[in-house]
Formats: sequence, structure tokens, C-alpha cells
Amino acid sequence: MSENVSKKEDDIEASKAPLITHLIELRDRLKWAVLFFFLSFCICYYFANSIYDFLVDPLYQIYIKNGIENPRMIYTALTEAFFTYLKVSFYGALFISFPILAMQIYKFAAPGLYKNEKSAFLPFLIATPLLFASGAALVYYFIFPLAWNFFLGFQTSTAEAGMAIELEAKVNEYLSLVLKLMFAFGLAFQIPVALTLLARAGLVNSSQLKKRRKYAIVIAFVVAAILTPPDLISQIGLGIPIIVLFEISILLAVFFENKKVKTKNKSKAKKKLFGETDFNE
Repeated sequence: MSENVSKKEDDIEASKAPLITHLIELRDRLKWAVLFFFLSFCICYYFANSIYDFLVDPLYQIYIKNGIENPRMIYTALTEAFFTYLKVSFYGALFISFPILAMQIYKFAAPGLYKNEKSAFLPFLIATPLLFASGAALVYYFIFPLAWNFFLGFQTSTAEAGMAIELEAKVNEYLSLVLKLMFAFGLAFQIPVALTLLARAGLVNSSQLKKRRKYAIVIAFVVAAILTPPDLISQIGLGIPIIVLFEISILLAVFFENKKVKTKNKSKAKKKLFGETDFNE
């Protein structure tokens, strides 16, 4: 009896060692990711004014196009501009350091994956930041000019009305809206990655996605209405790409399903061939 108890205790102690080793490795990888994030934050804060100029440029161009001289932004709280620069630096650092964080997580999980699982996961790891950047670029170069022009159309002069309506954009509110939209579009562009991974895991298939296409269209515009400002341009600008990305996800699911079937057929053919060879021998 005492031998069994001591054996169990030895097994428990032996299992602690690999766990502690994994936790140490996870700590080290997160440490490097956090360090890179901190360095990225410092660099982004140093160039915060340039990042601000880049983010505000769509509104500035609309001002110039409409003949508005000396366009400006205001802040009404003493610390508003400072915390706005911190916010810009934080999101900039998050965008820059995300590939490093994802790579560290992948390297931590890679030893527990099979070779085919590694080759299947790596393309999605590369596609995630590229798709995010594509979504952010779409909203910056296409949606912002249309949306800002729409909102500035509500301005009036004293000649048109007794009391003029003029925009006095606040720094914090403008940049919060810009960052919210860019991250909303960036996350929406992750739909192919998420659905394709689910399809490869066998949790969904192409026929299920096709059956739910009409629900996906409704959900796409509901999500667009929640994430974007209350104007039709922004909502359509986000809703249509989500639908297109959903259709791309269906095509990718079909592609991997066909690939899986071909692999199974080849495996069966090899087994059959070797079985016949062994039988003849």
C-alpha cells in the first residue's frame, strides 16, 4: 500500500517538472513580446505627431477641397491632447507588435503540433496581419473621404441661416472614431481566417455556410450598423466587404474539403496497392 502511494507521489512530482518547464518557456516568450511592445510604444510615441498627421490627413484634405482655410482641431480638457497621443502610440504599438506576439505564441505551441498541423497553421498566421492591414487601408483610403465629406455637408454659413453651423472637431473624439473604424474593418477582414480554421477543424463545412448565407448577409449589416457611424456610406462600406469575405470563406472551405478528399483517396489507393503487393508476396 505504501509503495503504491509513494509511486503516485513520484508520478505527480514527475508531472510537475514538464509543467514548470512549459510555464517558464511561456513566461520567456511573453517577456520578449511585452518588451517588443514597449519598444514599439516608445517609437510610436516619439513619432506620435507624424502618426497624428497621417490619421487626420483625410479630414484635412476634405477641408482643403471645400475651401476651408486654416483647418484645425481643438481639445477642451487640459490632458486631452496628451492622452490622445498615448492612445495613438498604444494602438500603433499594438499593430506593429502583433506579428511578434503571434509568432511567439506559435513557437510556444509548435512543439505540440504535428508537421501537417504546423504547415496548415502557418499560412493563417501570415494572413492575419495582412488582412488586418487591408481592412484598415480600405477604411482609410475609401471610407474616410466619403464619410467625412458627408458629415461636413451639414455645415452652414451665416448667409444660409441666421445661426451658422460649423465643425469644431475634438482631437480625442476624432482619433477615437478613426481608430475604432480601422480596428473594426481590420477585425472584420479576419472572417476568412476564422471560418477557414473552423472548416479545417471540421466544426463547419461549406454546405452549412451556404445554407446560412442569408443570415450572414443580415448579420453583416447589423454588425456594420453597430461598429460604424450612423451614415449609410460607412455601413455599406463595411457590410459589403464582410459579405464578400464570407463568400471567400466558403470557397476556401470547399478547396480544403476537396483537398482532404483527395488526400484520403490517395491514402486508400496506397494502402490498397501495398495490400495487393503483400498478398502476392
